[in-house]
Order: sequence, then C-alpha cells, then structure tokens
Amino acid sequence: MTSGGSQIPASRPPGPGEAGGRPRGRAPGQPLAPAAPAPAGREAPRPRPASLGGGEPAQGRALGRQGQKTVRRLLEAGLVEFDQRGFQAVRVDDVVRRASTSHGTFYLYFSNKDDLFKTLLRDALDDMKVITDDFPVVTRNESGRAALRHWVHQFSDVYAAHATVLRVLSQADVIAEEVYGDGLQMLFRLAEAITQGMTAGAGAAGPDGTPPPSDGTGARSAHAELTAVAILMMLERVNYLFSVEVRLPREEMEDRLSAIMYAAFHLA
Repeated sequence: MTSGGSQIPASRPPGPGEAGGRPRGRAPGQPLAPAAPAPAGREAPRPRPASLGGGEPAQGRALGRQGQKTVRRLLEAGLVEFDQRGFQAVRVDDVVRRASTSHGTFYLYFSNKDDLFKTLLRDALDDMKVITDDFPVVTRNESGRAALRHWVHQFSDVYAAHATVLRVLSQADVIAEEVYGDGLQMLFRLAEAITQGMTAGAGAAGPDGTPPPSDGTGARSAHAELTAVAILMMLERVNYLFSVEVRLPREEMEDRLSAIMYAAFHLA
C-alpha cells in the first residue's frame, strides 16, 4: 500500500518450499463459501461472497449452481497459485491446470489473470468496508480503549482471511493501476474513518465532565489524517508479518498496536 506515491515495500509471497508460504487464517484452496448458520444469539451468517458472481465476462448474467461451482473452483485455484508463485509468475495455464478445467471455461468467467485477481480483491474490499464502517468513537476512558482494541482484533481477522490478496495488493508495481487504485481508495476511506473516530473521542469530555487537554495550538488535529495513514501502514506491516508466519505473539501485538493508536490521538 502507498500514500502520496510513496510505496511501502513488500516482498513477494514466499514460493514453494520457502518459509512462511501459507497465510494465517483461511488456507489457500479452502472454500470461499459463507460461514455455516450461527447458533441462536450469535451473528447471522454473511451473505454469499461477491466474487462468486465471477469476473467481467460473467457480469450481467445470473450464474446457475454449476456456474457458481466453476467460478469457486477457479478462484480457489487462483488463490493457491498467487500464494505459491507470486502474482507475476502466475499464468492462466497454471490456474486452469490446478482447477482441472479448460481455457475456454476460464474465459467464460474471467477476462484474464488480472480480472481473476480483481474478483478475489472484491471480497477483501467488501470486508474492509465492513470494518471501516465499524470503527468506533474512541473516548478517553477504558471503554474507548476496549473498543479500539476490539477493532484492531477485527482488522487482524480480516487481513488473515485475505492475506494472499492483500500481500499482492501491497506490490503496486506488479498489478494493474486500476486494481491498485481500488486498494488505495480503500486505504484512504479507512484512514478517514480512523481520523473521525479517534478525533471525535479526543474532543469529547472526560468521564468526570472535564474537557480534554489541549496545547492551544490545534496541532494534534492538524495532522490527524497523516497520523491515521501512518497507523494504517503500521497495522498493515504487522499483519503482513503475521501472514507469512513470522512468529510474533498476536494478542500482545494487538495490545501494543491499540495502545500506540490510542496514544497517538489521546495523549496531550
């Protein structure tokens, strides 16, 4: 991911036999189906992933059960290939071979490799939109800290579920500009949500009714959006390391990340 044209470097996804070749969360090839119905009192299952509608050639037509199964098989094959080979090395040949189908079938549902990746990205962006909308107002008390810590955990879960796609997205030089632009727009929408949630909490009165501390210059709010972008870069890089199986204690890291975010906006 980048901000203002300055790329945060990221290595390619590790290849076969290299350390950390599997993302945390859903393993490559694991079905993209929605979760099983939740027990009573828990959240309802999510709707069918948008990716199961296929890529550009499939838009505008309703896919039957067999068509959806074929799309799912191609998406799962593409996900494994992107994970194991890296985006640049993958060919349509590799995807259809792994999916045990033909080139003709592939092109019924996807225009090319970029279209397949963009379709996978659609699900990641949908999930990122959910957590963007869920960013809390972080008040200057323990309740605000707890809400922020919970959100950081949600972010890590979403990254884990889409780790292969998000790792590729961080490599702006290997994917189409249009595709990278979609990721960049998502980044700045998320940064805006963080800015609003953190500054709204910073501007709220404390639990005893006292106003928040201020240095009288407004300096904190002047750079709030840049602070939010920097925080996002930190979150992305830490979760990137999780996804390539660098052995970091996840719970402790989430504690640290949320504490840093809180301090960045709430300390005088």
